Amino acid sequence: MLFQLRSKRFAYLAASIALTFVVSACAGGGTDTSTEAPEGETAEAPAEGGGDLSGSIAIDGSSTVFPVSEAMAEEFMAANPGTQVTVGTSGTGGGFEKFCNGETQVSNASRIIEADEIAACEEAGIEFIEIPIAQDALTVVVNPENDWAECMTIEQLSTMWAPEAQDTVTNWNQVDPSFPDAPLALYGPGTDSGTFDYFTDVVNGEEGASRGDYTSSEDDNVIVQGVVGDPNAIGYFGYAFFEANSDSLKAVQIDGGEGCVSPSVETVLDGSYTPFSRPLFIYVSAAALEEPHVRGFVDFYLDAANASLVEEVGYVPLGDELTPLVQARVENGTTGSAFADAPEEASIPEILAQ
Repeated sequence: MLFQLRSKRFAYLAASIALTFVVSACAGGGTDTSTEAPEGETAEAPAEGGGDLSGSIAIDGSSTVFPVSEAMAEEFMAANPGTQVTVGTSGTGGGFEKFCNGETQVSNASRIIEADEIAACEEAGIEFIEIPIAQDALTVVVNPENDWAECMTIEQLSTMWAPEAQDTVTNWNQVDPSFPDAPLALYGPGTDSGTFDYFTDVVNGEEGASRGDYTSSEDDNVIVQGVVGDPNAIGYFGYAFFEANSDSLKAVQIDGGEGCVSPSVETVLDGSYTPFSRPLFIYVSAAALEEPHVRGFVDFYLDAANASLVEEVGYVPLGDELTPLVQARVENGTTGSAFADAPEEASIPEILAQ
């Protein structure tokens, strides 16, 4: 599809993610972060949250979308002390599994919901509203000491990450003869990640098609640490995590066929960062949306006054053109996925206007 489309807060969020996974590992279970509104802290420019709302909301899914939902949850609870919002990071696939089992009201997703996930929700009687909440630039990163992979083509990335590369393509000079004879150290999201699905679809032509001999984790901080610690390492994740670690990582420019382009807010907005620009989503239970506190949270999430929270964590807000279209889907209670069945050539505004 033609999806043309840092702060102190993010430092706190990144630390929160890392701590969450430490606790999860010790407990031997999945991630479930409970966020409480910090004392004496309010949103910089919060939308009116009502103040008298009460109730709990469970969110799970994409680690890429986690920083946005965590920031929104923090400020929403500050404006509505009677609410409790928990945010988990089990990956997009894991989040949809919980969502379609009725364990959560909101599912974070860094990709479009898939046919089997739609079927699982239908079987469970769960209708959902699909809500784009931001745009992202999937970012390929290397160690700052890497002075050869300044720009890479999709073909080079495929040579490195294709299933047939497993145990075969193990050195940088096998990717390109101009690269040094140095061992490849690969880091990337796990198979439950929507970022993994998106990357493999774009790079290898099939969602989920990837070599398996790489260091994988649903915790993007593990990828950051791996690449920072090895001059020969390469990895990928959402732009927000690069922004938060830009002092210790280097973003690779991507040549999608029109020359080398760096990931940035500007290149996402002007459509030049292809094919790694993508929308990010939350999926909300239609039944849960009838509850005032859930509706209040979704309205807060989409209020233009809170777009700065999206920017703070390193993503691109929807903007004046897309926000009213998304708000209309919520207001009209439009269920199902507009993106899943959209034509390949469709733009985000065209999809949302359906």
